[in-house]
Amino acid sequence: MRKDTQNRKCKSKKISRKVQLKLPKHLKHINKMAAGIDVGSKSHFVAVPEGCDEITVREFLSFTSDLHALVDWLEECGIETIAMESTGVYWIPLYELLESRGFEVMLVDARHVKNVSGRKTDVLDCQWLQQLHTYGLLSGAFRPNEQICALRTYLRQRNMLIEKTAAHVQHMQKALSQMNIQLHNVIGDITGQTGLKIIRAIIQGERNTKVLASYRDRRCKNPIEIIEKSLEGSYRDENIFSLQQAVDLYDYYRNKIQECDDRIEKELSQFETKKEITEEDLATLSMKRKASNKNAPQFNLKAHLIRLSGVDLTAIPGIEAYTGLKIISEIGLDMNRWKSGKQFASWVGLCPGNKVSGGKQLSGKSKRTANRAAAALRMAASTLYNSKSALGAFLRRLKSRLGSPKAITATAHKLALIVFNMLKNGRNYFETGQDYYEQQYRKRLVRNLNTRAKELGFLLIEAPINSNG
Repeated sequence: MRKDTQNRKCKSKKISRKVQLKLPKHLKHINKMAAGIDVGSKSHFVAVPEGCDEITVREFLSFTSDLHALVDWLEECGIETIAMESTGVYWIPLYELLESRGFEVMLVDARHVKNVSGRKTDVLDCQWLQQLHTYGLLSGAFRPNEQICALRTYLRQRNMLIEKTAAHVQHMQKALSQMNIQLHNVIGDITGQTGLKIIRAIIQGERNTKVLASYRDRRCKNPIEIIEKSLEGSYRDENIFSLQQAVDLYDYYRNKIQECDDRIEKELSQFETKKEITEEDLATLSMKRKASNKNAPQFNLKAHLIRLSGVDLTAIPGIEAYTGLKIISEIGLDMNRWKSGKQFASWVGLCPGNKVSGGKQLSGKSKRTANRAAAALRMAASTLYNSKSALGAFLRRLKSRLGSPKAITATAHKLALIVFNMLKNGRNYFETGQDYYEQQYRKRLVRNLNTRAKELGFLLIEAPINSNG
């Protein structure tokens, strides 16, 4: 009898313990009225919680009328927050419509939610999204405000046009090479003033090499005799025809790029002013404008950047006005979206990896990312090899120890932190120079050596420098 009573007591204790167990906070229903949407090119599958409607999963076509019907159904179900996949560009119309109707929309990377086996259909995908979002296990992607999105669209369109233009420059060079006209070997750019004058004269029928070479600009390094020699070739009609079409397409895309520049300037003028730019400042900025890349916008972009951001991003070594505009169009002007500079650098994809298993560091590679801001920062960092700035000295030191790719990523990480702090705090960048950096690096090395020597029971004494050698 005693054993039976003891067993009953033990069972009752186990049952009471099971009853007292509670789910962890991250497994509670945080978003009770949450929906999940699996986005597709032809149709979207939507899942809502049970009890909201007799049918919890519905399919809607991607036509505009069907998208409005989708949003109306979500309103009838009382949905407050929505998680949807970022599939191609098909999510953009639905996202904008949901956001305009007052829903809280979370954009989720499809790679982060498809790690569970057995969920390969659209119906199961949207239900899985809805379930994860209900428990608050999804993190949304970054999307700037509408004004920044419009600016970003213009800039991405402009970059696409530049890529198309570069292809037709290659077609021009190919046609010249087929005629054995070695113009690209004697001038730096065949689309410069000298190159285009010569090419247009060839298309118009000029074959005299002396006349063609007379179009040489005075800034060309090679003398007129070398240019005249490079223009001797076989001017075949079919190659001239290919050259003419390449030039026509080049001019067409250049005109389209100018139209993009006009739209970008108009869009920038509508941004809120954080720092007033006087006429004297405009004149000074115009005088200080460097001969930048010909693909950069021709209007005073630096003045616009200072006005809308409140700081001069071009004071950072390696960052020109066009690079600064690219970065702002991708990250926006509101740095409160990130808790700290470290989180911002991690979002950009410039932080070292932390792949650890069994207490061992397996890999420190930074994550692979398609972030355009990271690409712009890496490109800016790669231009600092010959810079006499502190960042240039930092890049050269890391390059000698880790190699060029890792050194560029580490320098881009520093650039990201500088940009973040400037935009968040509204303070300009102060360049210390490579001499100051080398002094601080030497002090750090001496301090570390002193600490190591004390641990081993030694004392370091600085030897006097003998000027006579």
